[in-house]
Amino acid sequence: MNTFGYYLRLTTFGESHGVCVGGVLDGVPSGLGLDWAKINDLLERRKGGRSHFVTQRKEKDEVEILSGVFEGKTTGAPIAFLIKNADCKSSDYEQMRECLRPSHADFTYFQKYGHYDYRGGGRSSARESVVRVVASGIIEPILKSRGIEVYSGVCGIGGIEDEELDFDFASKSEICSITPKREAEQIELLQEVRQSQDSIGGVVALCARGDLLGLGEPLYRKLDGALAEAMMGINGVKAVEIGKGIKASQMRGSAYNDLQNRDGFLSNHSGGILGGIGNGEELVMRVHFKPTASIFLPQKTINRLGEEVVLRLKGRHDPCIAIRGSVVAESMMRLVLAEMILGQNNFEI
Repeated sequence: MNTFGYYLRLTTFGESHGVCVGGVLDGVPSGLGLDWAKINDLLERRKGGRSHFVTQRKEKDEVEILSGVFEGKTTGAPIAFLIKNADCKSSDYEQMRECLRPSHADFTYFQKYGHYDYRGGGRSSARESVVRVVASGIIEPILKSRGIEVYSGVCGIGGIEDEELDFDFASKSEICSITPKREAEQIELLQEVRQSQDSIGGVVALCARGDLLGLGEPLYRKLDGALAEAMMGINGVKAVEIGKGIKASQMRGSAYNDLQNRDGFLSNHSGGILGGIGNGEELVMRVHFKPTASIFLPQKTINRLGEEVVLRLKGRHDPCIAIRGSVVAESMMRLVLAEMILGQNNFEI
């Protein structure tokens, strides 16, 4: 399954160390102008090499549109695009050609398909996520039609979190932090993790504002269900919370229920969704990323023959995938919301 969506369908292709990665985005209405400033901004936020706290793989991430766009506007035909891979160092992976890296997809791919791409994980690599980011930039006009803006940022690293979130601060932070009071502690922890050749998990907060009322369907195409599926499809994501999330399981109904008066809701514990449908309040989510599986400490594993070996990894890896995962999660939220708008059959440019 390499295709996401129903009314808006994104099929991705390519591998981490292949010639390129790319996508075919189908279902986009005709007449949309491409906002290249937005697309490039999203790509910059995902790029490696920006600081010591992300992978040092430096890709230009230049997008080549192959079809579906004429004179700067979408034609209604499938939009095919690609991004060439230029900074691959496959030699870093030669020593692990026969090893199954701990907590990677190597083992499951090998068991399911009888082979796997040892060069950075191939199809299972997070390199594929750059395609999702580009697609989310292409559909920007669909969100603008309802005044919807989506924000993201890192709200926690290794348990260092804060309830007070400042999404504007993310653009000023080298770790995309939205917790100004805790950023220094988060950076200190990341430095410690890097020096010890380890990795750490993190939490990304997402927020959507605008005309969200009515988005989503009852039962089998719920807005929260679609968002959860999209987030869980991102590499490294292990948990998703909407609104109060897991805290809701510890609350009484009298404290959790979002009461209303004539002016609207008095709280937003539900995170902007009731019965699977947007209630008009801010859409609030948290996405939990596991520690990066690629670390430089010796680790016990097995090879393709089932023999026990000790793996000493090389390469360029993120000490905390939540940092670059932030814009990927934002992109998936944008794609889900755009699809929900198109599904209502009342979209106008």
